[in-house]
Amino acid sequence: MAVDLEKLLRPVDSPLPAYPAKCMMLANGEMMVVRQISREEVPDLLPHVEPLIHVERDYYDIVSVRVYAELLGYYRHRVQDEYVLVGQVDGELAAIVNGRSVDSDIGMSYHTLAFKRGLRVGAHCFAAKMEYHLDVLKQKEVLIVAESPIGFRRWMIEYGLEKRFEMPHELGGCPSYSLTRELFDKARSSLVVGTRPVPEELMKKAMAGILPPKDPPKGPPDLLAATRARGDSTGTALRAASHPKKKGETKHA
Repeated sequence: MAVDLEKLLRPVDSPLPAYPAKCMMLANGEMMVVRQISREEVPDLLPHVEPLIHVERDYYDIVSVRVYAELLGYYRHRVQDEYVLVGQVDGELAAIVNGRSVDSDIGMSYHTLAFKRGLRVGAHCFAAKMEYHLDVLKQKEVLIVAESPIGFRRWMIEYGLEKRFEMPHELGGCPSYSLTRELFDKARSSLVVGTRPVPEELMKKAMAGILPPKDPPKGPPDLLAATRARGDSTGTALRAASHPKKKGETKHA
């Protein structure tokens, strides 16, 4: 009975072509491989996404918690026609991008989550997933929303996206923008980089396993925590964590 019910819960995926891996040199001279991952690799990503759920900086919290849920949806067969691409530098996880195919004409961009900052890693991987929709799947447009000012500058402004406010996006809330094939073609020379095929040694390193990001985004340090008054809830919490209450000690109002 449980097996039969699972068949009802799972959407039926369409047979979609795979994304052809590519590589590019970053501004610091390192080589990044962008490739599509399988469902079986999703558990390797989750431990690196989870810590970012608690980082408010640049809206990493909401983006990462949604990416975590989308990865699980893909892994548990709860989203139809979803895909996940990763950027890796010497095996290290640099970025995750994902989305899904709505139909033969429309693609749905979900998220871009960068672990390596300051090298346009996220922008390169975003361009890679636009390649997947428009060049590989041959769709006419991709619906896109932004959840941070950085995302708005990178996608809406840099690509000159068209407004599609009448078309709801699956992420909800934000109005949809569209990247059409014409807009993407205009952006190719300046925003789309990378070469194929990926050299054998680079691809072998990437496929060997997804290594933890060396310097993932972190929230700013709270330099004033130690000087806060006793009545401040955050300061009290910090003191309580470092100085456990002794037997018979009463709490301060």
